[in-house]
Amino acid sequence: MTLQEHGVPRGGLASQRLPRPLTGPNNIANFIGKTLVIAELEARKLRHDPTELFTRAVQPALWLLVFGQVFTRTRAIPTGDIPYLDFMAPGILAQSVLFIAIFSGIAIIWERDLGIVHKFLASPTPRTALVLGKALSAGVRALSQAIIVYVLALLLGVHLNPNPLALIGMLVAVILGATLFSTFSLIIACVVKTRERFMGIGQVLTMPLFFASNAIYPIDIMPGWLKVLARINPLSYEVDILRALMIGQASSTGLLLDFGVLVLVSGGLILIGARMYPRVVV
Repeated sequence: MTLQEHGVPRGGLASQRLPRPLTGPNNIANFIGKTLVIAELEARKLRHDPTELFTRAVQPALWLLVFGQVFTRTRAIPTGDIPYLDFMAPGILAQSVLFIAIFSGIAIIWERDLGIVHKFLASPTPRTALVLGKALSAGVRALSQAIIVYVLALLLGVHLNPNPLALIGMLVAVILGATLFSTFSLIIACVVKTRERFMGIGQVLTMPLFFASNAIYPIDIMPGWLKVLARINPLSYEVDILRALMIGQASSTGLLLDFGVLVLVSGGLILIGARMYPRVVV
């Protein structure tokens, strides 16, 4: 059997290392196809453990049922004419997306230990497609959380925006948020390379990202130093989108800027992750 029958080009193995441009309709379609294959492969894991979706929904449910109900009655946090539970629901949705995405990188370490990463790296699939596909699979997981939180908020009497376009925009924001934080998680996994270190760093990062955002209180009531952190925190822009689309509150920074920040940060992290992904096996 010849090398060509194994998929090795006539130029030898070294020619596979040459970067292939993604320009041209065929190359772009090939890139998109490989990305979707990786995303589908990762999302298929949900069929083997669907209970994960419901167990992850416990925490946001407790936030809405306990924290949201109590602070709505006490009116300790000023939210204007909007009931606190309404104000809080988009933030809790963003929180559940963050918690799902930020720990998704541990799968990279498991795949390295099982030898799966080596097989991916030996394939002709672009590293960017590998990283983007895994990020999109985190978005699929986050969509299930979005449905659960949305239904729960509806049952609790939150005044949700029924506009179908707003609902589509909300789902896009959820996917972008999951893509951003899951890629950030992958980069962390490539740096620390052990499950114990990864879990420790993940737990350290989630709470600061959550509390240094506008998820459960307005930025206006924060101290000056915390306002700065909230303004550079991508989670704040995701919450701003969800709050505008879910309950109809006016965006504080503008939806165009909010989506632009999520897209640009996600794109930058994907490129960084694509360069660092092979280092997970080193």
